[in-house]
Amino acid sequence: MKNVVLLGSTGSIGTSTAMVARDLPGKINLVGLAAGSNVDRLADQVGEFRPRMVSISSAGNLPALKESLQSRGLAPELSSGDEGLLQLATMEEADIVLVAIVGTAGLAPALAAIRAGKDIAVASKEILVMAGEIVMEEARRHGVRVLAVDSEHSAIFQCLDGKPVDSVRKIILTASGGPFRTKPADEFADITVEMALKHPSWVMGRKITIDSATLFNKGLEMIEARWLFDLPIDQVDVVVHPQSVIHSMVEFVDGSIIAQLSTPDMCLPIQYALTYPDREPSSRVQTSFPTIGSLDFEEPDTSRFPSINLAREAARQGGTLPAVFNAANEVAVSRFIEREIGFPGITQLVEEVMQRHKVVQYRTLDEIIEADAWAREYASAIHP
Repeated sequence: MKNVVLLGSTGSIGTSTAMVARDLPGKINLVGLAAGSNVDRLADQVGEFRPRMVSISSAGNLPALKESLQSRGLAPELSSGDEGLLQLATMEEADIVLVAIVGTAGLAPALAAIRAGKDIAVASKEILVMAGEIVMEEARRHGVRVLAVDSEHSAIFQCLDGKPVDSVRKIILTASGGPFRTKPADEFADITVEMALKHPSWVMGRKITIDSATLFNKGLEMIEARWLFDLPIDQVDVVVHPQSVIHSMVEFVDGSIIAQLSTPDMCLPIQYALTYPDREPSSRVQTSFPTIGSLDFEEPDTSRFPSINLAREAARQGGTLPAVFNAANEVAVSRFIEREIGFPGITQLVEEVMQRHKVVQYRTLDEIIEADAWAREYASAIHP
């Protein structure tokens, strides 16, 4: 039995994690839940899984949550805000903390969990993009594991299976290509929010779906992989694979390539992270190669999707630049969703913020947070 704290329980990863816990009641015990503002869904989850501790992002939502829980005869320990996240992340009985909070809010609880001796499962790319060196060093210092929940990084982890870094020629992240894989660049200005939210392979939250349309998601994954697997960014490659059946690959120094395959379903990498090193039976994922028929591959078109090059540049320069890359993208996506900028403006805004930033090379956590705040303020003010 693994005692699991789930931060971000009502989002897309959180609800998939609840499915996994439902499938494996004797293996996964949700002892703590944290959510954003969805009081009703959180109350339903508390009723089903009976965690000891529950947190919600705003203290203003606590009365409604408490009333809803009391009406069901439930009385878990309640908290809110950043303090609530830290309390959950350091729960004594927790074995692993799954961080599925969108944006940068997951960084502090992730570090707190590591320092409390907890393994962490990372579904929030921002944690390793912003502070990968610090997070991985803390994990080594405290003897805990950082496990991937992204399907791509889970695939690489499974393909490596403990092989040493010097046996790897490169890792290959696969990308579906998003909804605009074949769309001419001169039509990008006409892309609406509604069009960008229609992903061809995955059902995800709004921010990550937009990131998949711009391929910023893949850029963030490149930086994340660089830290998770301790490889320079030049050994991290991307290939477009529209079927999303191969979730990623590892090419070894002898030329052998090992891939992890399955039909797309986030429950699989979530379950593997929470039950590692064991594999538990599941009937959720059924893969039929005759039905799939064929697997296709393309080079990513970086002239139409320059986010991959921006990510590579951020990783090469290092320091505070990856945090700026991430923060500027978060603001740009928000501004696109609010219809303040067009689809091409997302990449243009991020590039301008990166160019304006003075990189701090030997960074501390405070310097990373300062760079993140600067990037958000600058990205909110400019008009690409």
